[in-house]
Amino acid sequence: MKVLLGITGCIAAYKAPELLRQLQKRGCNVHVVMTENAQNFVTATTLAALSRNPVFTGMFSDPDSSLGLDVAIDHIRLAHSADLLLVAPATANTLAKFANGIADDFLSTLYLATRAPVVVAPAMNSDMWYHVAVQSNVRQLLSRGVTVVEPDEGYLAEGIIGKGRLAALERIVERVFQVAAPVQDFQGDMVLVTAGPTCEDIDPVRFLTNRSSGKMGYQLAEAAQRRGARTLLISGPTKLDPPSGVELIAVRSAEQMREQVLRHLPVTSIVIKAAAVSDFRPNTTSEQKIKKDGQPLVLELVPSPDILKEVGARKEGRILVGFAAETESVLQNGQKKLKEKSLDLLVANDVSQAGAGFDGDTNIVTILTRDGHQVQLDKRPKAEVAHEILNQILALRKRHA
Repeated sequence: MKVLLGITGCIAAYKAPELLRQLQKRGCNVHVVMTENAQNFVTATTLAALSRNPVFTGMFSDPDSSLGLDVAIDHIRLAHSADLLLVAPATANTLAKFANGIADDFLSTLYLATRAPVVVAPAMNSDMWYHVAVQSNVRQLLSRGVTVVEPDEGYLAEGIIGKGRLAALERIVERVFQVAAPVQDFQGDMVLVTAGPTCEDIDPVRFLTNRSSGKMGYQLAEAAQRRGARTLLISGPTKLDPPSGVELIAVRSAEQMREQVLRHLPVTSIVIKAAAVSDFRPNTTSEQKIKKDGQPLVLELVPSPDILKEVGARKEGRILVGFAAETESVLQNGQKKLKEKSLDLLVANDVSQAGAGFDGDTNIVTILTRDGHQVQLDKRPKAEVAHEILNQILALRKRHA
């Protein structure tokens, strides 16, 4: 696998040679691109010697005839020849350039030119990381499909403890292979994922729904598909594009979702119910718009079908995963739901907590299993959470093989 390693100007650049070595140990052919400021922390000579490839340090760096590159279009050819672009460390300045389409050096131009997956591992001062501008740029990159390996908590260069240090190199390398060359450990599985909200009509204009964006479910579907599963995504209304290679069935109401889940249940081996299905629906739906007459409007609500419980009763040999979005007593409510719905795994989160609520690009969860295991995940991109949920499915299978 050909990896382009972008290195930007911060103190964490000293870790780049070891990161390069770890990628090589996994069989990667690494080509290095350095910004001008990165050369203040580590030399191009060192990285050229380790990578055994020429290092690009500027838009007009000397071409290498062995690559057949013309200096005027190096960034295009290099971008099109790569399997993945990894930028580690990525400074706040680089994130801003990528998010806003600024191409004023070789690396930022390469980013705009590449069709390959992109992974960035930010490193910076803690206050910078939490600045609203930086977080906005991170969200923008995530929305465009860039994988962000969030920085770790720890001792920073300025002598304080905080979040901002470059993520552990092993974690970065693992994400690279999850993105570019995922292990096909779900080959032969048929995975059914539900995602998004449901909408329960009051009249032709109004409806009841919830705050779910569908992002967690869509990331799960994409992760399962990338790891070899045939994947079916049954989704309520969202603004998201379905992942490539995933079969999408669009539904609106809880009843429609129930119908599609039960229809396809017989051919599935794993069911992941990430959708936020409405707990209640209007008892009747008006065929005409209800007019305001100055009087209170009373809606009679009845329970929506409990799809998760129904699937649990028909589970047979399937793995069944549920979600519990709570605002209090998260683990207690999660354990109760795990047992009552005959689940194998339950993903619980406190949606009132910053970074874990609806419509965000990150999540903070605890994964509970039917055999008593608990795995706590701190705030991280939903793509990482999705892969960890799949990892826990495999671990459960192994323990009960």
